[in-house]
Amino acid sequence: MIERVLRQGAVQQPVSAAAQRAMQGGGFGGMLQQELQRTAPAQDVAFSKHAMTRAEERGIEITPSLMDQIRGSMVRAQAKGATNILAMDAEKAFIINVPHAKVITAITQDEMKDSVFTNIDGAVFL
Repeated sequence: MIERVLRQGAVQQPVSAAAQRAMQGGGFGGMLQQELQRTAPAQDVAFSKHAMTRAEERGIEITPSLMDQIRGSMVRAQAKGATNILAMDAEKAFIINVPHAKVITAITQDEMKDSVFTNIDGAVFL
């Protein structure tokens, strides 16, 4: 639940009816929701020009679902103090600079076999 709230960033997601009632009624639940929305870091993920070029060349489709997965991995990595991560699944991987919320490069499964990833301090599975 908290992860979903933290992922809201610049894009507002619908608030459940229960959360709306809690916010209107005051109380702890309402105050918690308001505080989380106020202090949630903006997690609007950007792709560097290099990453966009690599994704296009390698046929990696950037879907809203994938963006949500990337945002989620950034939130998890940020909670652990990581700054540069490898976010990957079985088919693709991304090197992400967490403090700047920027995808640095995109890699496919074929390229992962021969790659050595340096200058990362964390890995997250999408």
